[in-house]
Order: sequence, then structure tokens, then C-alpha cells
Amino acid sequence: MEQQPPSPQPQPQQPTTPLPVTDDPTATAARKDVTTQELRSIVIAACVGTLIEWYDFFVFGSMTSTTSALFYNTGTEVGNTIAWLAAFAVGFIVRPFGAIVFGYIGDKVGRKYTFALTLVMMGVCTFLCGCLPTIKDIGPAAGVLLIILRLVQGLAIGGEYGGAASYISEYCPERERGFWTGFLQMTATGGLILSLIVILIFRVSLGEANWSQFGWRFPFLLSVLLVGVSLYIRLKMRESPLFTKAKGEGKMNKNPLVESFLRPYNLYYVCLALFGATMGQGVIWYTAQFYTLTFIQSTLKTPLIDSYLIVLVACFFAAPLFVVVGSLSDKYGRKRFMLAGIFLGATLFYPIGLFYPIGVASACFVIGLVFLPETNTRNIENMTDAGGHVENNVEVVEKA
Repeated sequence: MEQQPPSPQPQPQQPTTPLPVTDDPTATAARKDVTTQELRSIVIAACVGTLIEWYDFFVFGSMTSTTSALFYNTGTEVGNTIAWLAAFAVGFIVRPFGAIVFGYIGDKVGRKYTFALTLVMMGVCTFLCGCLPTIKDIGPAAGVLLIILRLVQGLAIGGEYGGAASYISEYCPERERGFWTGFLQMTATGGLILSLIVILIFRVSLGEANWSQFGWRFPFLLSVLLVGVSLYIRLKMRESPLFTKAKGEGKMNKNPLVESFLRPYNLYYVCLALFGATMGQGVIWYTAQFYTLTFIQSTLKTPLIDSYLIVLVACFFAAPLFVVVGSLSDKYGRKRFMLAGIFLGATLFYPIGLFYPIGVASACFVIGLVFLPETNTRNIENMTDAGGHVENNVEVVEKA
């Protein structure tokens, strides 16, 4: 019989250690050309525009107690408030679509011009809110027009926020992304603070009678001035170095939507980020820093100025924590801080009986705890590297 060759002996498996995916050296070198002073100016310019957009978004909801009855007539104060908040919620429903649409535009034509477009859309809609006739003038059509404007606002803020985060991330050093983008996170709280201050100034200075009759329009109309200043700043901004480099080298993704939503690897992480992180954080943030004002005014019957001051003080204390925790996440990872925030939010809502955010946050906490991986400094330099998998702790990119 023919002798069979001896089978190879299995080699002992070497222990593997996680290998971080590092920046592309040429892109890193391009970013090193940006000094700290320049980076600070870039972050400020990006954040100013986003702050104004959040002001436009929140000035609508911050005037619920005044304006709900001007556009909706349900027969009860509670019904009017619910109708107004439902119109406010419409903006949240379309935000994901705004992120998809303007994210696609941003990947095609650049962040700078997408910024300008979303800013103008938001500012024009907010200004028009201040020009709308009320239900006494044109009947239920007033509420319909308001909802249409809210839809456009939701699309705009959805594109603005994601684009601004991408812009800053593509400028800042790899190990400082949490710190620098933390300033962008502050803009949402800053926009709420600004809207509350502006409303409080107009309301106190004009008096309740004038405020209810015509004064409520001024915070909306003021937006056109704020947007004009922000637009001037935005148009002077440069395109991000990573986008410029990818475009110059022909490495732009030909179809970002297909890459993001039709590749199982990417779709899995999109859904995981949504249900394991951002949904829980969103419910907690909007309940704690926005719905609180309506809750203490309508349910607890807290006096007007007292209710505004309570929310303002809470926001002022909360805002710096975005930067602090962002910086800590650069050193210790993102996951533990996200899950800790979701857990604390769900726990601290329990005494006031807000069970909807408790349920959503608890579900997101469980999903994130079980399935959400820690970030591994994923390569964002090559925009064609939009899909992949991990083998032996090393990320392998799947090409189209």
C-alpha cells in the first residue's frame, strides 16, 4: 500500500491582542497641519451654527404654555398642550430622514455647503413661524401650516447635527475626538438655554397681555438675525481635510446609502447604535432638559419665572459635563459612559413617575450592555472603507 504522508501537527494557537485600527498616515499628517488655535476656531464656527439651529428647534417647544391655544382649539388646556407637543414631535419623526438625506449630500458635495443649506432651511422656517396667522385668523389651517414648517425643521436639524459631528471629527486628532465633539454636544443644551433666556426677556419686558397678543412672535423673528451671522461664519469655513483628501484621491464612496443600509455588517451596527445607545440617550435628554419645563408648569403649577430659572440652572450645570465626559471617553472608551448615563437617567426618572422614558432607556441599556461593542478607533480616513468584519481582533474591510 502507498504510504500516506504524515498529517501536519496542529500548531499551538498564539494569544491574540486587540489591534487598533489606526489613522491613515497621510491624513494624520494633513490634520497635523491644523494648529490647536485653528482647530479651536473651527470647532467654535461649527458649534455656533449648530447652537442657532437648536435655538430655532427649541424656541418652538419652549412656548407651549402661550402658543398652544393660538393654533389649536381642542376645548381644554391639556388638549391644546398635547396638540402643540404633537406638532413639536413631528420634527423628531423626520429627523432620521434628514440625517440620511443630508448625510448623503454631505458625502457627495462636502460638509460646508450642506451646513449652509440646513442652516438656511431652519432659519427660514423659524422666521415663518413668527409670521403665521393664528387659528382665529384662518382656522385649523394654522395648525396644518405649523406642522409643515416643523417637518422642514426636523429634516434640517437631522442633517445639521450629524454633519457637524462628522466635520469636527474629521479635523480633530484621533485621540481627542470625544473632547472636541463634546463641545458640539453642548450646543443642544446651549440652544435650549438661549431660547429660554430670549423668551424670558421678551415675556417679562412686554408683560403678559402684550406677550400673548403679539410678543410671542419676536423669539421666532429674531432667528433671521442669528442665522444671518451664523451663515456668514459658516461660508468662511474650509472643507474638512479628510473629505478634501478623499475627494482628491478618488476615494469617495459612490453610493453611501447602499454602503450604510444594504450591507449586513453596516446595517447591523446602524441598528445597534440606534437601539443600544442613541434612542435611550435621546429619550433621557429631551425628557430631562426639555419636557421638564412643560411638566413643572402644567402638572406642578410652578410660577412662570421660577420654572424657567429651575430649568436654566439645571442646564447650566449639565452643559460642561458633555466636554468632561467626552474627554474621559477618549481615555477609557465610550461604552461605559453611555450606558452609565442611560442607567442613571432611567433610575432618576422613577420618583416622578415618567414610565415611558424609564421603559425605553431600560430596554436600550440592556441591548447596549449585551450587544454594543467598545469602539476600536475605526478608520474614518478612507471613505470607501464602509463595510467589513473582524477576524482575530483585526478589522477586515469588505470591498464592493
